[in-house]
Amino acid sequence: MEKSAPTPTPTSRYSDRPYIAIWEVTRACDLACVHCRASAECKPYPGELDTEEGLDLIRQVAEWKVPLFVLTGGDPLKRPDLMTLAAECSRLGINFALAPSITPLLTLERLKELKAAGLKRISLSLDGADAATFDAFRGVPGTFDRFMEAAQQIRELGIQLQINTTIGRHNKDQVWDIARALVPFSLDLWSVFFLVPTGRANKDQALNARETEDVLEQLHDILEMGWFDIKTTEAHHFRRIILQHHGVTPDQLLRGEVKDPAPSLMRAARGVGDGRGFVFISHTGDVCPSGFLPISGGNIKEKTLSFIYRNNWVFKKLRDANALKGKCGRCEYKSICGGSRARGYALTGDMMAADPFCLYQPA
Repeated sequence: MEKSAPTPTPTSRYSDRPYIAIWEVTRACDLACVHCRASAECKPYPGELDTEEGLDLIRQVAEWKVPLFVLTGGDPLKRPDLMTLAAECSRLGINFALAPSITPLLTLERLKELKAAGLKRISLSLDGADAATFDAFRGVPGTFDRFMEAAQQIRELGIQLQINTTIGRHNKDQVWDIARALVPFSLDLWSVFFLVPTGRANKDQALNARETEDVLEQLHDILEMGWFDIKTTEAHHFRRIILQHHGVTPDQLLRGEVKDPAPSLMRAARGVGDGRGFVFISHTGDVCPSGFLPISGGNIKEKTLSFIYRNNWVFKKLRDANALKGKCGRCEYKSICGGSRARGYALTGDMMAADPFCLYQPA
């Protein structure tokens, strides 16, 4: 009897190309965020990819057919050729998004120009339920009010709106309040980042394992409210939380025996992690597993993006769930979760170490 093809694992699914590619078009930014992974400053940075190099990168992304391409920073609005880059993404049919900083550069006129250039989604950051919390975190007074104005303008222009929230010690008690503040904007996605001690961020700003678990439980309850879709970054164990609440085992999900309990999260992001379905290109062209895991696998000035992602040892190791160490290596959720490789690296120096901020003990 002919055997049926095995169910693709997350590792095999993302070995050829990532689900998402993010390009840090510049590190320049006029904010002074206390957690900034790039330690960004307002001045221009030497060695950034020039316009032609950026256009070549965009063409590579298009030929590779990466499902989602994000232009981030720093603040991409600080880049003079941003409209040229956006227009090229649109011309090549790339599904691309922009992650600008909330500064006076983010004007209604610029938003209209970006929409005309083909931009369909923008992500803004909101890291506090009130101005005092948010402005202190971003380092510039008035940022909270600018967020409210910009978010409303984006929705009125018909551009998809994603809100990014970094969770740390400064706002861990505001999770529900932030969620409620976002309801009126009819979000396309709430993307919740869990702080990684890298760049300007330090360990004292991050949540411990117990606090992380508590916030993830709150996010599950908010997801159940049906207000908007939620995904997490550097807290991959949110997938475990969802499966546990629905009584679904990892094997059942991977074999397709049950429906995804949270399709918007599990179908698109199942198994996606640093270097595994996710790739980050720095302002100078270094190709890293993520912006929070600054280990370069090569530079696009020397090799193609696809070659680096497919063949470099850093990426290949991150896609090998059997290379995980400690309890992450023993965990039954390792192919769906895998823990935060960036946090393991930041706190232990080993990118394959167990995620220090995961409370779960493998069965």
